[in-house]
Amino acid sequence: MRHPNPLLETLLPILPAIASNAERAERERTVPAENIALLKSIGFHRAFQPKPYGGREISLPEFADCVAALAGACASTAWAASLLATHSHQIALFSARLQEEVWGEDRDATASSSIAPLGRAETADGGVLLSGEMGWSSGCDHAEWAILGFRRPGPDGEPQYCFGVVPRADYRIRDDWHAAGMQGSGTKTLLVDKVFVPEHRIEAAKDMMEGRSAGFGLYPDSKIFYAPYRPYFASGFAAISLGVAERMLQVFKERSRNRIRAYTGAQVGAALPAYMRLAESTHQVLAARALLEASWRDHAEHGAAKRYPTAETLAFWRTNQAYAVKMCIQAVDRLFESMGGNCWRLENEAQRLFRDAHMTGAHAYTDYDVCAQILGRSLLGLEPDPSMV
Repeated sequence: MRHPNPLLETLLPILPAIASNAERAERERTVPAENIALLKSIGFHRAFQPKPYGGREISLPEFADCVAALAGACASTAWAASLLATHSHQIALFSARLQEEVWGEDRDATASSSIAPLGRAETADGGVLLSGEMGWSSGCDHAEWAILGFRRPGPDGEPQYCFGVVPRADYRIRDDWHAAGMQGSGTKTLLVDKVFVPEHRIEAAKDMMEGRSAGFGLYPDSKIFYAPYRPYFASGFAAISLGVAERMLQVFKERSRNRIRAYTGAQVGAALPAYMRLAESTHQVLAARALLEASWRDHAEHGAAKRYPTAETLAFWRTNQAYAVKMCIQAVDRLFESMGGNCWRLENEAQRLFRDAHMTGAHAYTDYDVCAQILGRSLLGLEPDPSMV
């Protein structure tokens, strides 16, 4: 039995307006400001923000249900907006000083990210000077801050993977997002040039995964912050894939009911292949949702019980998402390949769903070739391979 989800109840009425902007998002290669305004009006961006700053601190299952529903309306909007929301969970694990800078005067502030360690850091008094071309920053047009990845020498002298948080005034946005999938996500490049990042805005990635960051424990009554950052950061990817696949099931049914073959006049929906494809894809999408919901509940239960996940649990959380994405993509492909030539026209929703579905499997976190190796090593008791993040 599903628990009430107040955020989802307020999201559903605005989805038609967001869906009506989907083609515009693709043309403009960014999420329309109206979509962001609609989502902020219901507090979507506050999902994982700490309550002292006006946040909602909802559970991961509640949030993921909202992301899946949003993806059915516009996957690009879901991709960008979900990341802007999940980054608040990561910021809540930074120092109290940094959080006050981000939310002290603007409780609606959000952050985009470019978390791959692409930045070049020079040691400076009290912090680092950060430079680089930081790609893949989804939703950056609508963010006031950015979380950027870089490496610098750690206490043992070895390179240490870190994150630095910088304000909008300290970086430029290069308008270079031209992609086949998630065209409207505005996943552009951020440019930084010797930007000073003070120590209180820096955390080591390993510390944020192992409960040693400066902000860990700041919210002892919370049910979501006794957790590593990455499962929350990446939670939207699989939820979006699920939402796209669920929407494709609906589109296929609607199209098949009235579709007539041009050369023969045969009714496609009554043909054996159509409903067999629909049946198998439906089972596959249901299986993906069941797997994801079980994982999301496990996340929520760990946080509520203040139980930090083991390495094995983290391996399952990571790889369950990737396998669910794989199933969703297969379900979409099975339907799309039989939907006919008209579905390749750019005004047809099905081709956008097809392209966006494949993009959900292109992120490093959802690469199943990597995830299968991660889980396989874990199941055999082998040490993690450091080359597989």
